Amino acid sequence: MAPTPLAPDALRPWARLCIAVAVTVGMFGLVLSTGAGGPKIAETISNLGLCAAAICAAVVCLLRATTLRGRARAGWGLIGLGVLSWGLGQAYGVWMYVFAGFQPLPSPADIGYLGMVVLAPAGLLALPVASQGVANRARSVLDGLMVAAALMLISWIFVVDPLITAGGDSVLALSVSLAYPLGDVVIVTIVVYMLALQRRRGHNFGHLVLVGAGSVAFAASDIGYAYLHLIDAYVAGGPTDIGWFAGFCLILLAAARPVAPGASGAAAPGDTGQPFGVLLPYVAVLAALVTSGVWFARTGQSGAFVAYTSSSLMLFMVGRQLLTLLENRNLTRGLEVRVAERTAELYASEQRFQALVQHSSDVVTVVGIDSEVLYQSESVKRVFGFPAHVITGRRLTSVFDPESAARLADALRSVSSRPYASTVLELTLRHRDRRQRQAEITITNLLTDANVGGLVLNTRDISERKELQEQLVHEAYHDALTQLANRALFRERVAEALDNRGADDVTVLFLDLDGFKEVNDSLGHLAGDKLLVQVADRLREAVRDGDTVARFGGDEFAVLIRSELGARDAEGVAQRIVDGLHEPFHIDERELHVRGSIGLAAYADLGGDEHEDAAEQLMRNADLAMYRAKTSGGSGFAVYDPQMLAGLVERLELEADLRMALTRGELEVHYQPTIDMVDSRVVGFEALVRWRHPVRGLISPMSFIPLAEATGLIVPLGRWVLTEACRQTMEWARRSGQPPVKMAVNVSVRQFDRSDLAAVVREVLTETGMPADKLCLEMTESVLMTDTEENLAQLVSLKALGVTLAIDDFGTGYSSLAYLRRFPVDTLKIDRSFVERLGEQTDDAALASTIVQLGQSLGMSTVAEGIEEYGQLAALRAMGCTFAQGFYFSRPVPAGEAGRLLLEGAGVSPSA
Repeated sequence: MAPTPLAPDALRPWARLCIAVAVTVGMFGLVLSTGAGGPKIAETISNLGLCAAAICAAVVCLLRATTLRGRARAGWGLIGLGVLSWGLGQAYGVWMYVFAGFQPLPSPADIGYLGMVVLAPAGLLALPVASQGVANRARSVLDGLMVAAALMLISWIFVVDPLITAGGDSVLALSVSLAYPLGDVVIVTIVVYMLALQRRRGHNFGHLVLVGAGSVAFAASDIGYAYLHLIDAYVAGGPTDIGWFAGFCLILLAAARPVAPGASGAAAPGDTGQPFGVLLPYVAVLAALVTSGVWFARTGQSGAFVAYTSSSLMLFMVGRQLLTLLENRNLTRGLEVRVAERTAELYASEQRFQALVQHSSDVVTVVGIDSEVLYQSESVKRVFGFPAHVITGRRLTSVFDPESAARLADALRSVSSRPYASTVLELTLRHRDRRQRQAEITITNLLTDANVGGLVLNTRDISERKELQEQLVHEAYHDALTQLANRALFRERVAEALDNRGADDVTVLFLDLDGFKEVNDSLGHLAGDKLLVQVADRLREAVRDGDTVARFGGDEFAVLIRSELGARDAEGVAQRIVDGLHEPFHIDERELHVRGSIGLAAYADLGGDEHEDAAEQLMRNADLAMYRAKTSGGSGFAVYDPQMLAGLVERLELEADLRMALTRGELEVHYQPTIDMVDSRVVGFEALVRWRHPVRGLISPMSFIPLAEATGLIVPLGRWVLTEACRQTMEWARRSGQPPVKMAVNVSVRQFDRSDLAAVVREVLTETGMPADKLCLEMTESVLMTDTEENLAQLVSLKALGVTLAIDDFGTGYSSLAYLRRFPVDTLKIDRSFVERLGEQTDDAALASTIVQLGQSLGMSTVAEGIEEYGQLAALRAMGCTFAQGFYFSRPVPAGEAGRLLLEGAGVSPSA
């Protein structure tokens, strides 16, 4: 992976360092070359400057090594140690010169100098390089040998041979003198070898160039030192020392140069770039040959070493060329193989493409501008039944009907003027068997493509897809059972009718079946579905042509009627529907009778105002009218009136207020006493909830109890009343010091629908401390008639707690004696409608007497409600009724007043 290029901000500090180093080297060279300040000053600056440059370069190299890993860390570490060794040797040499007055050759300082000759090459060889094949690595080795031989030849002519010829104080001194130039030859050779291994995109390239330049500068000073020492002319602080100082500065810059993120220190494996150092070996050889030629021309001598070295150079060059030729030959063979493989791949790809075209589900056709077929794939026979040769050469427009042919010609003209333009269209195409098929055609302009030279048509048969789309659309907009329109389609039809009504009126009719739930519950859903299908058929018969009939789900239907403004067509349709539903339905050999409640809402009744969503408002109005018809007894229709909406809004507001009434503390319990018929003593109370609204005042239970029943709020409301009544009973008992009186609390059918009713009663009794036998739960007869087994289990659970059970408003429902015997009921409450006409010779008096006698025969007590006159009381006493309630004794009163009635004792004064 290629490294991320260095940002300018990352290179800016290094650039400033380069400038500072260049200025320092310039000033150092200026002082040493001009001798400014005298020889002693130049010598001191040279000695101290070389020590400082070597140590600084060593420190930067070692710091660089700590930031790297693997071979890169080892390489820079060895280079840093080599430079440090030279610096320590220089420091020791300066110390000897200052304190001893001279520096012998050899001396301990030379150990430090020679340490660099050993450690620096080792560090260079340790640096990571690019991965190469055997041939490339062998060529790199030959490049290094060529450079080494050339440098050795040059060093021999200028340094080594003169030193050997001149001799010296000792063999050791001669060896040390020769070690410096020869070591430089080794370092420069390794640098060249490393450069030869790098690629153009190698990441060590800049560092090696700086290290190589420093090595060359260092070698120049070493050679100069050796030559001047040979002629006994070397003086410390002279221009020769500049090369050492510059060399160390260049190494410092190489170590300080920032590395790009992701750089590994070596070229990427498989890099195919040409070697950067490809010309360096030839330059070195050319320099060696020129040097030896000039030397021979001046001296007329040619030693054995020069001859052997020159011959070696020639052999290395020949070997390198042979390797190059071999590599080129292998490369040529590889290219030929790759070309053959690529040709085979292209041929296979062409064959594969042809097979795909021929067997594709698409039909590929190439036509000219005039629609003449230039190419036709064989797949046309499989898709449309025509052989390819029948169509080739003909005008494609002749295959289509006139309308489709004209559309195709227009599409061809529209794309023919724009290269690579495309368009898609759907056309009707006749199959060879004369069936009409739906085709989708994509036309692409490839007239400018030399390989095609025409307009390409990709044609596919989408008949099945279109049929599936139509089926899905039908299913999305129609009821699956009756195949009538569903709510979504009906809503669109209403909106469309309103947008295009003109001078006509638009009426929506909503129908809800009466008694359909009983059919489902008694005969099952399959019978219910069959009934709905027959109802749909009768609706179709009752409406006019053009009217839309829809089923919304369950037993809800709707009809859209358009008529002249002022006409009564909608009422006529509604009456025909009602009359049609009067006829019995025959389901599985059964004769069923259902009725319908219908609501009508006309657009004209909206007042002529433009509404944002008149369709939704019209459907809502019809729904409201339908509920009015249902509450009026059903089996008829009602026309929408604006007061219906006002009533609905008021009901919604009342419902919202009722939800907050419990948390706001707006509800309170009033208590109506229960009187013993024998001694007129207060024996208990019935708890009745009242709602004191902050705005509406005291709201009648008849206004909010049905709402609580319908919304389910009766469940938390009933628990609150039960808890409050039991709490109040126990508070009265504590105040009077007497046992608790009997407390009756009404329980709704919705509360019986919940399986936890017995658990709720137990919790309330436990929480308030109310004795179970002092609590009477009153329920209507509907509890006995709905979900009989489940409600029986609930009543048994309640009876097991020890509470008393009473049937409220007895005689107004449809309970039978069989139910009374099965259910554990303790009390029958005679409805006020039977009590209010007592004293007269009416059937109600007989019914009241019958209920009392029924209770006595079943061992139940009876309670008469609604006593307002003494005659009623006397009649009930004569019948043997057990207890009485009514305004004759007391209205329902708040807890404080009821407590006073209780404390008055057995005698309760009747109210006036």
